[in-house]
Amino acid sequence: MHPIRLSIPSFRSENSSMEKGFTVFKIDILVNGRLHSVEKRYSEFHNLHKMLKKSIKPPEIPSKHVRNWVPKVLEQRRQGLELYLQTVIMENEVLPKIFLDFLNIRHFPSVPKTESCGSFDTESMESSKLSHQPVMVYLRDPYLLPSAHDTFSNVVIEGVVHGVFYPDLQPR
Repeated sequence: MHPIRLSIPSFRSENSSMEKGFTVFKIDILVNGRLHSVEKRYSEFHNLHKMLKKSIKPPEIPSKHVRNWVPKVLEQRRQGLELYLQTVIMENEVLPKIFLDFLNIRHFPSVPKTESCGSFDTESMESSKLSHQPVMVYLRDPYLLPSAHDTFSNVVIEGVVHGVFYPDLQPR
């Protein structure tokens, strides 16, 4: 099971007075239960493909030269780009940073599908790939004592606060 799910549910045509019309593809990305969307032009997919070829063997990308005004052709391109992105995810143990940046994924705490900064003690590519996982999640600020209306006081926080700030006091 992969921590990233994505689809390209739609596309739209853009017309600008400065340049000829182009198509924008909407990408829905679900990462660890959070959904966000990005919009990309085909040229951005093509640039991603060129960059990915430097670090991995990406799948084939749909043809660059198509009739952009024919809806059936654009639908085929949409399906092809969706398959392209899904194949990159499925075929690579480690997702390159350029791919995560393309999808606007900043914090990606899953193992082993991330690439991070290198290690200082070795030049090896394998050992330079680190993964980060959250250690603890707080529902509120852990440094504040529980409020007076809290029925169960937080003994751990009270103990730490008393130990750090009042070391001479005896526990209750």
